[in-house]
Amino acid sequence: MILRLAFGSLMARALTVGMTVLAIALSVALFLGVEKVRTGAKASFADTISGTDLIVGARSGPVQLLLYSVFRIGNATNNVTWESYQDIANRPEVDWIVPISLGDSHRQFRVMGTTQAFFEHYKYRGGRSLEIGNGHGLDDLYDAVIGAEVAATLDYAVGDPIVVSHGLASFTHHDDQPFRVAGIIDRTGTPVDRTVIVSLEAIEAIHVDWQSGAQIPGQSTPVEQIRQMDLSPSAVTAALVGVKSRLQIFGLQRWINTYPEEPLLAVLPGVALQELWQIVGVAETALIGVSAMVVVTALLGMMAMIFSSLNERRREMAIWRAMGARPSTILGLLVLEAALMAALGALLGLALLYAGLALAQPVVDSAFGLWLPIAPPTGRELATLAGVIVAAALVSLFPALRAYRLSLSDGMMVRI
Repeated sequence: MILRLAFGSLMARALTVGMTVLAIALSVALFLGVEKVRTGAKASFADTISGTDLIVGARSGPVQLLLYSVFRIGNATNNVTWESYQDIANRPEVDWIVPISLGDSHRQFRVMGTTQAFFEHYKYRGGRSLEIGNGHGLDDLYDAVIGAEVAATLDYAVGDPIVVSHGLASFTHHDDQPFRVAGIIDRTGTPVDRTVIVSLEAIEAIHVDWQSGAQIPGQSTPVEQIRQMDLSPSAVTAALVGVKSRLQIFGLQRWINTYPEEPLLAVLPGVALQELWQIVGVAETALIGVSAMVVVTALLGMMAMIFSSLNERRREMAIWRAMGARPSTILGLLVLEAALMAALGALLGLALLYAGLALAQPVVDSAFGLWLPIAPPTGRELATLAGVIVAAALVSLFPALRAYRLSLSDGMMVRI
């Protein structure tokens, strides 16, 4: 009977109740949406590089090595000699190895020298491979494959010329050896989108007339002659390594870290990514806090709505008292109404969230490379919905206690 009365009371105030339910629904959808984005961003961050067992570079710190080798942020403390790279490649534990050479740029985008093996072995988002949507790979010495963001920002198409600059913020350009856009990689949501990829031989070719970081005055080797040269690199910046068996990872890592010829460092990408997330993941706490405040604001709005309706419901409460309802029954009725509004708002918010995910998922994935999985509600999400309902019931106690006191006086007036 009390449940029937609560529903009837809510239906009698359909407009104000509907607006309150909508406010709660939007706040719940925002809160859960932020949680989805947070977990999706964390998963995408962790899946920036997958399937790679070790990252090898000059000895520095694990996060620094990860930053410049994977995220193209910062610079290496030193290079890895080609002899050391070949020693690692010849180890019996190594299944594949991909060299990476950094140092040059193109209009604020990093230029990376590598081999065809990079397109074969670099994986992201749980094993997805790079796909060249337009054009082809590195078939010629002066071919360049660019990421989706490079193409979109600079409005490049297949066949357009590219001139590489020496260093990251340099006014010196390798304009005597221009490259050509050979292919454009589909958007991945990884640093590959912001990278210009060329071959290792191309990196050596554009530095033929350079020495100690500067161009040799008056020297300019013809391109035809450069093509005939031995362009094997003397050093690389880092290397991505895959092993034949996961049981061999730590043994190979120990061997590299104690390599006698030069100081090297081998890190596990997953461990380094977790360390990096602890640094950059502080913003997720702020996002959760802001969205939680939105939910609190909606609940406070519901409390204000109940308070404002108490004077209008004096006659209603007096009639209930005259019909034998106790003040505690009226208190429970108001708390039940608040819980029902919160429950309706929470369920509507959950429905809005999944409807929004279904519509936004392909757009967000293609535009930002952020994958937002549509999965059944997790235990944490269900706990959030239950928490909203409980919080609404607790918040409604304040106006309900006020109604309790009013019902005492109104009941006396009716009996008189």
